[in-house]
Amino acid sequence: MITSDLLKLIQTTLEDMKAIDIIVLDVEKITSIADYMIICSGNSTRHVKAIARELVEKAKSAQVRPLGVEGEQDAEWILVDLANIIIHVMLPKARDFYNLEKLWNIESISQNED
Repeated sequence: MITSDLLKLIQTTLEDMKAIDIIVLDVEKITSIADYMIICSGNSTRHVKAIARELVEKAKSAQVRPLGVEGEQDAEWILVDLANIIIHVMLPKARDFYNLEKLWNIESISQNED
């Protein structure tokens, strides 16, 4: 699947699952680990798990096998690695604490303020 198509699929899935404050970072020029990093929040551990689970299912349906999913047990921060795109689904308190947006120190290419 083309990265831009996968990016659209992920963004649609996050919006459909009511993820909060979706931010897409273009990291292609500053790291070799991925082209895009997406950061979003869920309003509870159950919501975070549901978002991550739906992302994995949609990716598999599109013939994209996740390289890994980490953090499902505690569900304060679940990372879904889809090779060219890495998604961080976090509780707001974890997101505030780790502040990945500031860590990467780049402007997002899209934001969705829900």
